[in-house]
Amino acid sequence: MTESNNQQQVVDTQIQVPIFGYELIRDMLLPDLLGKDHIQLIYWAGKQLARKFTIDTQEEIAQFFKEAGWGELELIEQSKYEIKYLIRGEMVARRLDLNKDATFQLEAGFLAEQIQRQKGKTAEAIEEQKKRKEITITVQWDR
Repeated sequence: MTESNNQQQVVDTQIQVPIFGYELIRDMLLPDLLGKDHIQLIYWAGKQLARKFTIDTQEEIAQFFKEAGWGELELIEQSKYEIKYLIRGEMVARRLDLNKDATFQLEAGFLAEQIQRQKGKTAEAIEEQKKRKEITITVQWDR
């Protein structure tokens, strides 16, 4: 056997997952399973995910959002103690169209934890608005 025969090739493939399946789990099943506190629990789940996927730059956070199917993340405003992000894209628009109660607390928790780790300060995030099929999330940290 030659060396080339022993080498394993890694093929980068995109697996298409139906959006409907994602929506079933995210917007219908999880709220039923988690009950009345589902919004808070999903926020903390986002923080827990961020602990497993530590990210060092804003660009990497945006790439994570894209790969996770959470939408296109854009940093739109930054001040000394807060960052505002805009999340948009096909998945975001569809979720907002189909479910008036759709929340983006998973994303908010994820962003809060990433910023908390990067800044070394306690941080929390709030989902501010749902207009024009876009979500604004503001992350604030301790002074």
